Amino acid sequence: MSEEKQHLPAGKPATPPEKRSSAGEVDAFLKQVKAVSALRAPGNGRLILALDATMSRQPTWDMACSLQAEMFDAVGKKDGLDVQLVYFRGLAECRASRFVNDTGSLKRLMAGISCQGGHTQIGKVLAHALKERDGRKVDALVYIGDAMEEDLASLAEKAGTLGLRGVPVFVFQEGHDGVAESAFKEIARLSRGAWFRFDRNSAATLAKLLSAVAVFAAGGVKALEARGRPEDRLMIENLRGGGSR
Repeated sequence: MSEEKQHLPAGKPATPPEKRSSAGEVDAFLKQVKAVSALRAPGNGRLILALDATMSRQPTWDMACSLQAEMFDAVGKKDGLDVQLVYFRGLAECRASRFVNDTGSLKRLMAGISCQGGHTQIGKVLAHALKERDGRKVDALVYIGDAMEEDLASLAEKAGTLGLRGVPVFVFQEGHDGVAESAFKEIARLSRGAWFRFDRNSAATLAKLLSAVAVFAAGGVKALEARGRPEDRLMIENLRGGGSR
């Protein structure tokens, strides 16, 4: 990311959550990018990766940052996947990078992030994806989280609009929070994306699924069918089954 970080509009404050997800999945995602970039055609695919940067994520966030050079360099090569990182923290802070494939700026921003406590800001993430789509095609949005403390009707409206504009949301939920699960499944369904559950012991599975999302962003369902890995078949199954598993 560069110094040109975007501050997304402030939303309605919500009650702070009692717990937050870990960031082990961030490291897992980065480990898959090198393999995915080799499968893409030049200039194809724009992917938004959205996650929180709350205080409880700090230990694993630091671990992810320690591996960022190798992983971001893999996507930073010519013809690599264009990736935008969006993160939120605190009570009203939500920022986005530019879309980049030369990712030195992403590495600098990741290294400079300090996690802070706060409430979810999923509405800002969805609104930001819509704004990006208004300017140029966005092929997929990935959201990773474990809680939802916002108005579901508002989130559903944005998710449905993303679906109509061809931006599926792939939601990866850590934990078993029932309110979050219901909301995440609805976001995935309305956007024509998919929902998955994972835990700290399934980082490898998550990484493979995120790899499949990136393949989908590059070439759609046909690209998943052509690659044909188990995670690709699972992704296709979820895409065709309404976004939940």
